[in-house]
Amino acid sequence: MQRIILAVVVGMISFSAVTAQTNNKLVAASIARGKTVYLQRCMVCHQADGGGVPKLNAPLDASTAVNGSDISKLVKYIVKGLNDRIEIDGEFYANAMPAADDLKDQQIADVLTFIRSNWSNKAGPVTLTQVKQIRSKLK
Repeated sequence: MQRIILAVVVGMISFSAVTAQTNNKLVAASIARGKTVYLQRCMVCHQADGGGVPKLNAPLDASTAVNGSDISKLVKYIVKGLNDRIEIDGEFYANAMPAADDLKDQQIADVLTFIRSNWSNKAGPVTLTQVKQIRSKLK
């Protein structure tokens, strides 16, 4: 009986390790794709270091808006753009952000995963399912 229990426990640990490795590879691929989107679509305003431009374009590095658990605003900003003056972490930013509604859901998930895990950011990945759910409510 103990051997059976031990075999089950070892099997569960092995499965968990394989699942974690697979998940890490999927997140790494998402980050790589997201970096490409960022370089093509976001970097001009938010800068290579994610620091933004004071008073104009909000920083993405170390931002509570980026690192928070509510990603719905981030998806909304990408899909709908932003024309209002916005306050983030006590600073105001006034430059309009154009909508990027041509991006596919996967591209949005990827770029947000890149942003939320790059520079000093340590937030979790954004999934395709999350983006689809949020985007469907924006229409």
